[in-house]
Amino acid sequence: QVQLVESGGGLVQAGGSLRLSCVASGLTFSAYAMGWFRQAPGKEREFVAAISGSGGRIYYADSVKGRFTISRDNAKNTVYLQMNSLKPEETAVYYCARSTRYYSTNPVEYRYWGQGTQVTVSS
Repeated sequence: QVQLVESGGGLVQAGGSLRLSCVASGLTFSAYAMGWFRQAPGKEREFVAAISGSGGRIYYADSVKGRFTISRDNAKNTVYLQMNSLKPEETAVYYCARSTRYYSTNPVEYRYWGQGTQVTVSS
């Protein structure tokens, strides 16, 4: 059973930073890509970032390039999302997810999801 638990969300002013964490259960954490997604009210879920099992391959959505950094610590079964220069329109519930593959930029291949953590960016 794969379980993912996010933390680190909260309220931040525009231009501020937050660091999200996601701890995964299971002994094969390093074998799978991890991703971060977000969903704002009334909007479709957006694929934000992904990282391969070893951390050697990384993907970012154009909207967050240069501001967000995804990383992982396989010894701690944890993936992180450092978010800088946050904008009010990035207010959303942020989810981490585990892929069924070693590296994937296809949202359909992310099958295991956390409960989400709310990020609110005030203007």
